[in-house]
Amino acid sequence: QVQVVESGGGLVQPGGSLRLSCAASGSISRINVMGWYRQAPGKERELVARIISGGSTNYADSVKGRFTISRDNAKNTVYLQMNSLKPEDTAVYYCNVGVAPYGYWGQGTQVTVSS
Repeated sequence: QVQVVESGGGLVQPGGSLRLSCAASGSISRINVMGWYRQAPGKERELVARIISGGSTNYADSVKGRFTISRDNAKNTVYLQMNSLKPEDTAVYYCNVGVAPYGYWGQGTQVTVSS
C-alpha cells in the first residue's frame, strides 16, 4: 500500500505564488511518474504537470511558463512551484504517484486565488 499526502495549498492573491508538496510512503519499489492534477467546481479533473523517473516533464498549456514541477527521488517527494497565479487556477490540487501497475491519489489540497 502506498500513502500520498499533499500540502501547501491556501489562499493567495492574483499574481502571487504557492508551492505544493506531495510525499509518498509505504510499499514503494519504484516510482515511475509523479504528477499534479486539479479539479475546479463543475469541471473534470485535469493534468497540470507530471515528471517521469528520468526527469522529463509535461505541462498543461494553461500553466506553461508559470508552474514548475520538480522531484526529490531520495524523499519520494514531488513539488509544484506555482507563480503568477490567476483566479482560474483556483481548484483542488491532487497528487498522483505511479507505482506500476497502479496510480495512487492523495486527498487533495485547496488552492484559491482571489483578491
